[in-house]
Amino acid sequence: MEMQKLYRGRLIDHVQIVTADLAASRRFYEAVLDVLGVAIDFEGDGMFGADELAVSSADSEAAQGRVTGRIHLAFQARDRAMVDAVHAAGLAAGGADNGAPGLRPYHPSYYAAFLLDPDGNNIEAVFHGPADRSAQSIEIVFES
Repeated sequence: MEMQKLYRGRLIDHVQIVTADLAASRRFYEAVLDVLGVAIDFEGDGMFGADELAVSSADSEAAQGRVTGRIHLAFQARDRAMVDAVHAAGLAAGGADNGAPGLRPYHPSYYAAFLLDPDGNNIEAVFHGPADRSAQSIEIVFES
């Protein structure tokens, strides 16, 4: 019997983005996620994903036939350099600048950068400042 493992955070189980151009989105998200140290870990007919993020084409079984509306999705970065690198990688992979890396007024240590993905979604990389984590993620193991 095969065991499947999932790694999850506390609040979001998953986010799905339905895209007009799956190949362009794959180039963008693969570049951004690579900088974050997160691999594309599943793919199927008309879709791919990593961790809690799923990206699919409008004609995939996972979609409802239409591209999702503009969303704001923020990825956690380990430090300011990672925020900078995510921004650069996203631009190089077809994203558009939506806010260069820098401090933001949300709280004194909030350092972020914003990109528009190929569908115009607002993608953020953010570092909240030095902090200790109890764990990187949780592991969920179940029989398949």
